[in-house]
Amino acid sequence: MFEFQPTNLRDSIVSLEPLLESDFDLLYAVACDPLIWAQHPNPDRYKEEVFRNYFKGAIESGGAFLIRDIGSGEVIGCSRFYDYSSAQQSVMIGYTFFSRKVWGQGHNAATKKLMLDHAFRFVDQVLFHVGEKNLRSRRAMGKIGAELIGTEEVAYYGEPVKTNCVYRMVRGTRF
Repeated sequence: MFEFQPTNLRDSIVSLEPLLESDFDLLYAVACDPLIWAQHPNPDRYKEEVFRNYFKGAIESGGAFLIRDIGSGEVIGCSRFYDYSSAQQSVMIGYTFFSRKVWGQGHNAATKKLMLDHAFRFVDQVLFHVGEKNLRSRRAMGKIGAELIGTEEVAYYGEPVKTNCVYRMVRGTRF
């Protein structure tokens, strides 16, 4: 069975900690930046009432992580595992965002590598939903070697349906 919230995901750049309800203020202090969400399918997620819905879904998912920068100890973002399928031997990684102060510094790639290494202990493929117009995140998917396999209408937790690109990585893909 897939382990959704391991407690040992850490490298020299980031530490991923299981997200707790008490982490709301720490995470919202990062998420309240409107520019983080500018290309996202739900660009108003920087608003507290909208972010509360995102956070509620993260807690209920049982697979969300608070991401910290190892050097400073600061909270810099969030990501999660979701939609595990034993039949398809797959799990999804997504709902990821980072503070703009760490953009382009390797934190996203380090986070994805930790999560992928963990996931491939249990599944053969990992899928990602990325907003169709989120060019920054789509480029990041290409940088880690994910393959674009199509588009799909996705209803994020409690939010409207939006078109997303679906990316896939299979066990053994070079990162």
